[in-house]
Amino acid sequence: MSSDAPRPEHGYIAAQVRAAEAPLLAAGEPLMRRAASALAAEIERLIPARADATGPALVVVLAGSGDNGGDALYAGAELAAHGADVRIVATGSRLHEEGVASARAAGATDLDPDADPDGFDRAVVDADVIVDGILGIGAAASPALRGRARELVARVLELRASATRHPLVVAVDLPSGIGADDGAAPDPTVLPADVTVTFGAVKAGLLVPPGSAYAGRVVLVDLGLGPALADVEPAVRLVDGA
Repeated sequence: MSSDAPRPEHGYIAAQVRAAEAPLLAAGEPLMRRAASALAAEIERLIPARADATGPALVVVLAGSGDNGGDALYAGAELAAHGADVRIVATGSRLHEEGVASARAAGATDLDPDADPDGFDRAVVDADVIVDGILGIGAAASPALRGRARELVARVLELRASATRHPLVVAVDLPSGIGADDGAAPDPTVLPADVTVTFGAVKAGLLVPPGSAYAGRVVLVDLGLGPALADVEPAVRLVDGA
């Protein structure tokens, strides 16, 4: 992280992050691909302690319809290209088109819990890593999971409750169902993360309860937002880790 990057103890609300991203996106900076590469690299650091040495690591990607899902799918593409067994689970009505095309081209496969519920259950139980790429800061105003996404996360939670071995959970930007701005959990159906890889700046909701309790270890990926946020007052400042 560069010296002018946002500090990990400073939390920003979604509107602040979006405003800081806007000039970079307008200039054509590939922020999603950078974020996805950093996400994939962090997952790869976690895999060796989890994966069976006799076979590829199993990574289950829970992918939403928006950019958060795109981040997860591009990361899945890199992981598949490096030899991981990546299963894509669509949690909404569609997938990020370029992200899923990239993941499939790299060898990732689709897993439909409706068509193959037993296969979904086995994948969740056997996974080395589950990637939560369902919702991002676009859901800041209404973060609770709904519909299919909620049903799938509820099933994952049910399976985890009875399993003797828990896959590591990596949240993309923030755990889905958590308020990006205030850390609220309006519905208890939230998949607790072991690691949250957050992009550009730490989201305020990751630093305050109950969001902080779901976030696990927070890894901040520098996307170059530091100059745009230099004169912006963080919504949350942690002092001495509290």
